[in-house]
Amino acid sequence: MKQLTDTRVMTTCAMLLGIAVILGFFKIPISDVAEIRLQFLPVACTGMLFGPAIGGIVGGLTDVLGFLVKPTGPYFPGFTITGIVQGVLYGLILYKKTPSIKRIIAAQLLDTLIISLCLNTVCLSILYGQGIMAVLGARVIKTLIMFPINVLLLTGVLKGAEAVNKRIFQKT
Repeated sequence: MKQLTDTRVMTTCAMLLGIAVILGFFKIPISDVAEIRLQFLPVACTGMLFGPAIGGIVGGLTDVLGFLVKPTGPYFPGFTITGIVQGVLYGLILYKKTPSIKRIIAAQLLDTLIISLCLNTVCLSILYGQGIMAVLGARVIKTLIMFPINVLLLTGVLKGAEAVNKRIFQKT
């Protein structure tokens, strides 16, 4: 958390947070309870670059600011919690480590299992008053389709973020 006193860290986190909020506006709906979104990419970058604590902060703020800027339904704090958990998860797996394909697959697999299939499914079930199994069916199909796509996207983004990190933060 001492990193939060560094101006470069703060501005990088602010830019990644802004990108995550903007990416959250763009979605491809599959059903009432399943949609494709890409705001996890900047959250994963934040976790990789600055660790689980700052990743969690950015993940939570992504949900809150996204709701404040463009609400698409009622505010539900469960999604804020899942945003925090997502940032922490990526930070725990990727922080201070080379983003190898094995590590990226592991991070995406845990994100898929813990965030997409468990936490978000429970949140949607509560929010829409549907049974968990009714919500889970559509989400499993979406998740199976998106897993390899997310791994490819995450690989490209994290490799790029690693290169930028070496250029900017390792020069001090």
